[in-house]
Amino acid sequence: MASESDVAKTIILSKKGSLRKQFLYKTFRSEIFLPVLAFIVFITLWQFILQLLNIPSYLLPKPTDIASAALENGTSLIETVLTTAIESIFGFLLSVIIGVSSAVLLASSRIIEKSIYPYAIILQTIPIVAIAPIIVIWFGAGINSIIVITFLISFFPMLSNTLIGLHSTDQNLKNLFYLYNANKWQLMWRLRIPGALPYIVGGLKVSCTLSVIGAIVGEYIAGIGGSQGGLGYAITSAAMRLETPYLFACGLSASLLGISFFFIVNYISKRLLSSWHESEMKTEN
Repeated sequence: MASESDVAKTIILSKKGSLRKQFLYKTFRSEIFLPVLAFIVFITLWQFILQLLNIPSYLLPKPTDIASAALENGTSLIETVLTTAIESIFGFLLSVIIGVSSAVLLASSRIIEKSIYPYAIILQTIPIVAIAPIIVIWFGAGINSIIVITFLISFFPMLSNTLIGLHSTDQNLKNLFYLYNANKWQLMWRLRIPGALPYIVGGLKVSCTLSVIGAIVGEYIAGIGGSQGGLGYAITSAAMRLETPYLFACGLSASLLGISFFFIVNYISKRLLSSWHESEMKTEN
């Protein structure tokens, strides 16, 4: 016969299994099923309302028109998306490297921070179209200028979020490091930067989506056309030819590209923070 402890363990395990199933069901329902259902309802209403009102496709295309335009121009659309993705990735990586490095430098000295940070704010407030001609003169039309414009648009969230995180270190932990005679850089690398990771991740999530916007804006301002053009060129070209379904397809492709970047960064953040930070820890309650 099974002992009472074995019976108790079996009951506990069965309860845990039941709770886990309930958690997975709630997660599926809230994060997958409901958004997909809302999307299907929205697309269905969009399709049938436009059919009912007989609105021409050059004014507002139906979902089927957009899908047809995307399929007809599939090769060209994939090439433009890849071009914009490459520009976005390079600009985003540049903003991460320079943004985090600059924040560490500013946080290491109050004098440096008060001297330089106001100019970073001023740079952020200048409309990109106002300095785009200078960027094109310096770097030439094409991918170099587009990457610089993408960097400028996605840089500030990385700088400000990282700086806020570095200044949010628990004072008691800092006192503990001082107690063990840690120097300024040991405090920075072993306490302040690890503690700022949630803020850095927040900056990554904002910056990665802004990088797509920055790349498309850069393509409007400094891009080149033809086979080397990205989504910005494709959108402009489709608008000039009144190819509204393809225009929508390009816009949706840009949106999907930004969403893809966000999910990749979100996955990385979960890997970094899920084992120790409350913002990413899984709860089954």
